[in-house]
Amino acid sequence: MAHPISVRFRRPEVAERLKDEAAARQVSSSSLAEELIDEGLRSRRHPLVVFRDGPTGRRAGLVGGPDISEAVAGIVGGDVPVTERVDRAVEVFALRRQLVEAALGYYAEFTEEIDAEIEANAVAADEAERLWKRQQGLLAG
Repeated sequence: MAHPISVRFRRPEVAERLKDEAAARQVSSSSLAEELIDEGLRSRRHPLVVFRDGPTGRRAGLVGGPDISEAVAGIVGGDVPVTERVDRAVEVFALRRQLVEAALGYYAEFTEEIDAEIEANAVAADEAERLWKRQQGLLAG
C-alpha cells in the first residue's frame, strides 16, 4: 500500500539532480527518492554500511569491504564454534572487528533481505559453475 507524502525541496538543484538521476536510471523520481531515503535512514543507523549498484541491483556493503551478504555468509553457520566466529571472520576476511560487528548488526535488522541475497548468490554461483563445467567439456571435445 502506497503512503503518499509531499516533499518540498528548498534547494532547486537537489530536485533537478533527483530528476536527472531518475531519468538516467529509467525510474520515477518517487521511486528513486524512496530508495535514497531508505538507504539514508539505514546508513544513519549503520554508519559502516554503504550501498552499491551491482548485477542484482542495489545491495548493502561494508565501507571498504565486501557486501554484507558475503560477510554474513562467511560468519554465520559453518563448523566454527559460535564463540569464535567473529574472531575467525576478522582473521579470514582481513577485516577490522568493528566491520565484522557492523555486518552482524545490519544482518540482525535486515535478516530476511540478507538471507535472500545469500541464497541468490549461491544459486548464481551454482549456475556459473555448471556453465564453466559445460565449457570445459566442450573444449575437451
